[in-house]
Amino acid sequence: MEQEPEWVESTGADGAVVLSANGPWTIGAVSTLDRRIKAVPLNGAQIAELDLSGITKLDTAGAWLLYRTRRDLLADGIDTRLKGLDTRYEPLLDLVEQADLAHPEIERVRPNALLSLLDRVGKSVCDAAEEGVNLLNFLGLTIVTMLRVIAKPRRMRVVSLVNQIEQTGLNAMGIVGLLLFLIGVVLAFQSAEQLRKFAAEILTADGLAILVLREIGVLIAAILIAGRSGSAFTAEIGMMKVNEEIDALRTTGVDPIEVLVLPRINALLLTLPLLTFFANVAALTGGTIMSVATLDVTYTQFVRQLADAMTLKNFIVGMVKAPVFAFLIGLVGCYEGLQVGGSAESIGRLTTKSVVESIVLVILADATFSIVFSYLGI
Repeated sequence: MEQEPEWVESTGADGAVVLSANGPWTIGAVSTLDRRIKAVPLNGAQIAELDLSGITKLDTAGAWLLYRTRRDLLADGIDTRLKGLDTRYEPLLDLVEQADLAHPEIERVRPNALLSLLDRVGKSVCDAAEEGVNLLNFLGLTIVTMLRVIAKPRRMRVVSLVNQIEQTGLNAMGIVGLLLFLIGVVLAFQSAEQLRKFAAEILTADGLAILVLREIGVLIAAILIAGRSGSAFTAEIGMMKVNEEIDALRTTGVDPIEVLVLPRINALLLTLPLLTFFANVAALTGGTIMSVATLDVTYTQFVRQLADAMTLKNFIVGMVKAPVFAFLIGLVGCYEGLQVGGSAESIGRLTTKSVVESIVLVILADATFSIVFSYLGI
């Protein structure tokens, strides 16, 4: 039966300690030997003698453990000597030593938390600036391609345009109508609760009309389209990029911007204003039903008050925003789709990114419109 690996300590004279290694020092035993070595109390010894004559087997793992033990003892200021190692194992121990000297352990530098935070913030700002420049370049390329198609209407992809109108407009009516109807109900209920304190419940119609026509209708519709159609644009074009279909289009002399981007952007330019109008109707209908059901007003009174507040100016203010929002959503969705790399993971990441960027740009544009309209007194 083979001898178990051992690490035996014995105390010599004059502050010396003798450490004897016995048995097979192989990879299967190094974990046990490592614990025994670390548990040996040196008690202030100045000299350590490693007696290796009892080792019956030695592999690379065991040689590394022996070398590391000697290295650590030397680092602690203990004069360490090896004796009794079988000559056939000496080259292995020398090889382990050379490998350690050639590739010393790299000390992990602990970064400063504040500097790391500043580094991440700075990198995010630089990435956002680079993304803005690239998106601006893509905007210019899209406008140039659009003008070229306008100059030659025969280049317009009518079939693709009609298909995208169906996907982004007709198929989105259900979710847009339902959500705006419910938002109208909530707006009417909350407004009525506050106005009841002043016995001015009838003014719920005025607030509902102004909010829906100027802000809520177009903004919520745009956010829904950004999450629904904008993400679809990125995923569709991204999958074509992964399958190298876009490279095939370029090889055959077809402009991907003309074939893939313009039909989608033009479809949104047509459908989002119509969806905004539909959203306004749905929200006002929900608000009217809620108000008549909860307030002490008749349907005729509320509708008359609502019609007085629904001015052409408020309607136009909301509708003017729709094409701008549509262009931003289509532009970002198509741009991120063309940035997809060669993996499915890239599609998911950039689809999420396109939705977030679209919503942020839509809200920024809406804030800009509000400031401009306020400055102009509209």
